[in-house]
Amino acid sequence: MLANSSYDYALVRVVPSVERGECLNVGVILFCRTRQFLCARIELDEQRLLALDPDIDVAAVREHLETIALICEGKAEGGPIAHLSLSERFHWLVAPRSAIIQTSAVHSGLCSDPAAALQHLLDTMVRLRKQKIVRAGTSGK
Repeated sequence: MLANSSYDYALVRVVPSVERGECLNVGVILFCRTRQFLCARIELDEQRLLALDPDIDVAAVREHLETIALICEGKAEGGPIAHLSLSERFHWLVAPRSAIIQTSAVHSGLCSDPAAALQHLLDTMVRLRKQKIVRAGTSGK
């Protein structure tokens, strides 16, 4: 069994109107220094995004979100930032900014498998959960 390693993560958000402050969680960036792991998982729910802003350029948003993954992977298509060290890339990606694509504050955790931790964060913080509808006067069974 592998020992736990600390990791840092931030949620990736689309904020269609910075003035209104409404946002949609669309991904997670996770950095585990001891495992040399930096990865972003992005899942853009276009219908939810269009509900916040029917006029948003979804293709442009998707293109910018895809660049985050390219930077994490160190791909040349990610531009000059993709050539920095893992730590520098992570800190550049999570730096506060007033733009349509933002990240949450950085949070920490412990895991033995950074990829599994990233998947768990995506499942719980980005994907919609199926909610059971309970009618008034019933026990929900």
